[in-house]
This record gives sequence, structure tokens and C-alpha cells, in this order.
Amino acid sequence: MKYVLVTGGVVSGLGKGVTASSIGVVLKACGLRVTSIKIDPYLNTDAGTMSPFEHGEVFVLDDGGEVDLDLGNYERFLDVTLTRDNNITTGKIYQSVLEKERRGDYLGKTVQVVPHITDAIKNWIELVAVIPVDGKEGPADVCVIELGGTVGDIESMPFIEALRQLSFSVGRDNFCLVHVSLIPVLGVVGEQKTKPTQHSVRELRALGLTPDLLACRSAQPLLDTTKEKLSQFCHVPAGNILNIHDVPNIWHVPLLLRNQNAHFAILKQLNLLNVAAPPDLQEWTKRAETYDSLTNSVRIALVGKYVGLTDSYLSVVKALLHACIACSMKPSIDWIAASDLEDESAKLAPEVHASAWETLRNAKCVLVPGGFGDRGVRGMILAAKYARENNIPYLGICLGMQISVLEIARSVLGWENANSTEFDAETPNPVVIFMPEGSRTHMGSTMRLGSRKTLFQTPDCITSKLYRNSEYVDERHRHRYEVNPEVVGALEDAGLKIVGKDESGKRMEILELPSHPFYVGVQFHPEFKSRPGRPSVLFLGLILAATGRLQGYLKNYQNGF
Repeated sequence: MKYVLVTGGVVSGLGKGVTASSIGVVLKACGLRVTSIKIDPYLNTDAGTMSPFEHGEVFVLDDGGEVDLDLGNYERFLDVTLTRDNNITTGKIYQSVLEKERRGDYLGKTVQVVPHITDAIKNWIELVAVIPVDGKEGPADVCVIELGGTVGDIESMPFIEALRQLSFSVGRDNFCLVHVSLIPVLGVVGEQKTKPTQHSVRELRALGLTPDLLACRSAQPLLDTTKEKLSQFCHVPAGNILNIHDVPNIWHVPLLLRNQNAHFAILKQLNLLNVAAPPDLQEWTKRAETYDSLTNSVRIALVGKYVGLTDSYLSVVKALLHACIACSMKPSIDWIAASDLEDESAKLAPEVHASAWETLRNAKCVLVPGGFGDRGVRGMILAAKYARENNIPYLGICLGMQISVLEIARSVLGWENANSTEFDAETPNPVVIFMPEGSRTHMGSTMRLGSRKTLFQTPDCITSKLYRNSEYVDERHRHRYEVNPEVVGALEDAGLKIVGKDESGKRMEILELPSHPFYVGVQFHPEFKSRPGRPSVLFLGLILAATGRLQGYLKNYQNGF
């Protein structure tokens, strides 16, 4: 197995994930099979219990793993299906070591960070690296490892030491280190400063790792003098200093790497020049250039709880992007904090309230994504009601589906007190309830998670047609509340149709409003399986409906076009 390690220096949030994904894309374009591992040095066992404001969205994998959003980048860029073990955390490592200690596996030894924790990290990496993730048999050729955080962080020290040992044990020809760093420009001087990167590399070398390539983040392309200076003081050949400057969209990053011969430097370091072909990035180039050339846009109202940090809905944003490009449109997302739509907001902040409603009314479609807790729920219900009454295309995902059920129960059925037991445990009309198999005492990994089958109840519905009349669909889930089966009859009498259920036939998965041009709610998260060039069909349906092209699209499909 060959390893490419991507580390970061100076500051966090430099784009190590996109860099690691792009390296994978270029190597894959050379005909190599690639897998990925993300190391997160935090003590949490996984990302499942963390607030979206802390780390952005929680990405869900087929096997139910709740992981860092960077694994979403890997899946989208490399078109692979990763496992929960592809995300290593300090919590997972310590948990596995302590379980062994309790079993007596260490035979009375004093359990220490070195060698026990570092050995556990190395073993984990070596075991996960050989798991096939691209649907083929046998291990990949290259494993790209991203080390989260910044070099020098206390919590990442055991991982740095383990990776140093790994580089030594596998040999120089099997290990390549790419260090991502920042080249700032001070406003007054206007000079590209290399000192932060010099210090970052010095710190890394003091810990026993020497970078083979530098990936320098900057607003503008690096000057030749800057590269020479970095080469001289960081002991990296000038040809191995890559410049990842700001680009119109992240699909340009693999092209930037290709244009600077990053693949050649990495393949040479890994002794793979004889096996790899020249990188074929035609499709990727076309995708990046197509996006840049688009002029028409569609306005999408995204009504959510965590709009203060757009990374909270990263996969939703990417799925909208994939769908819009398939429709030759650019997405223009209007971020609306759900609480700003509520009546209380009109009293406390009338200007914000008025602006939120104006933004909603100007949108061509409405999307309500997932979330937890009661903050903003009334605003989401108002958004769903507005979309339903004004024939505005609406897509509700997870909580967004439950919101549409609450809205119809209150507005159409007249159940004023209809609610979810998540928001009001004593509600007289519980239309959304806690799932029987859930845990009320433990939060982590206790939801209904991962890829599960949804069976269509009828082919005569928009969702089934978008999924090409499949009998069922596999999509990823992340929820602990569900539509109450006892109220389904009343909801259907009110005009709502449950067109998708789980394999038991009792759990509601997909709902539609047949009298509406596009009013769809799904309990699963279709955004997690959306890919560039292969968008989620529900997001595609939303954008087609918003641009008045849905019926034509469905008719063309039925006629075999």
C-alpha cells in the first residue's frame, strides 16, 4: 500500500479536505485506485453528537457512520463509498485500547501513549487502507490520509508520532507527505510572506516528518521569488511547491494540481511512474468550465436552523449545485433563518422579519433541510404553508418532511395543537413521534442511521418517476422521530399521499401533495448520495419544477428520451 499524508499548518480551515480530495482525483485520473482516511484528533468517538456550528454538518455513510464532512468531499470527488472506520478519532483509538486493557490483552503491561496508542493508530490505518471502497475487489493502490487540525496541536501529537513510525516502517517509496500551508499577504506591504510556512515546516520536521510537497494556499498565484524562498528554507524542491490559489469553484483544484505536475511529483515519490498513465481529466475540466460559463440562475430559499454557518448544510448545498448544473443553471441560495419568519420576530426585529419574508416570496422554490430541537420550527411551518398555498415547489428533508406533516395537520385538518413529541411531549395530537427502538438516555449512534430501503407504494407519483419507476430506493437516514402511523389515514384524507414506506410498511418515508406542482417530503437524506454529474433526483426535480421544466422532463423520460 502507498500512502499520501496531507497535513496542515499555520491556521485551520485552509482546505486540507479539498486538497486531499483533489490529490485523490488526480491520482485516480492516472488510472490508480484510491481510498481515503480522515483523522480527527478530537476526543469524541464520532461527529454524531457535535453541533453543526462547531464542525459543520454531520455526514452519514451507508453503514450508518456519523463522520466529519470531509468524508463527504472524498465520496463526491472520488465517487467512492466509505465506511465509518475511514474516520479515525482520538475517542475511537482510546476506546479500542482501553477495551483491550480491560480484557487483559496487554498481559499486565503498563499501557502508554507510546507504544500502545501509536500502535493502535498504525494498525487502524493499515487495516482500513486495504478495504475496497470503489465497488471492485482487492485493496486500492493509494490511500490518501488527511490529518485534521494544525501541526503543533497537543491533541494531534500521538497521530503525528504514529504517522512518523508508519512512514519509517513502510519505507520512503511508499510514503509521500503533502503539507498545506498559508502564504498571507499583508495589506500595507503587499508582499507574500513565507515565514509562517517556514515555522510550520520547522515544527513538522522537529516532530520527525519532512514534507515532500508543499501546497500553498493564497489569494493570488505565488511569485517565483516566493517559491525560491520556500524551497531554500523548507528543504522542498521548487518543482514540488504547489500553489493552490483562490479559484471560481473547487472543481478547478484538481486541474490546478494537474497543471503544476503534482501527480508527477507524487508518483515519483511513490515509485509509481511506471504504472500510472497521464491524468485524464477531460470530464472534470468540462464540469469546471461549464459551471464558469453559466449565466442564468435560480433562486432557492433554504429555510433552516443553522444558516449562520453554511457548512452546516454542505451536502445540501453541493446537491443543489449538482442539480442546477444538470439544468444549466447556477444556484442562487437565499439563506433564511427560520426564526426570522416567526411572528415573534416581527415584534423584536421587524426589519429582519420583513426582509426574511421578502426573500422567501422572491424565491422560485423552498427547501427545508434536517435539524434537531424546537428553535425555528414555527418559521419552518410558515415557510411550508406559504409554499403549499402558493404552488411554490417545496422539498422537505428529514425534519423538513415532518414540518410539512405538522403544517397540514394544523392548517388543513384543523388540529391546532398538532405537534411532534420532540417539541412537546404532552401534545394532544402527536403527529410525529419518537421511534420505539430509539434510546432516551444515550445520544451517540442511537438514531436510525445509514442506508435503508424505501419501497414505493405506487408508480403514479412524481418521486417514483424521478427514480425511474424503481420498486425501491436505497437512501441514507439520520433521525429518531417519525410520522405517527396512526394519523396517516387522516393526513391522506386531507390530500397528502404517503408514496414511500420502509420494508415493514409501517414507517413513512416519502410524502407528496398530488394537487401541487412539486410538494415532496422525504424522511431520508438524498443529499448524501448526490455526485457531480449524477445529481440526486429529488434535488433535480426541485430545480426542474422551479424552472417550469419538470413535466416536460418526466414526459420525455416516459417516451424513452
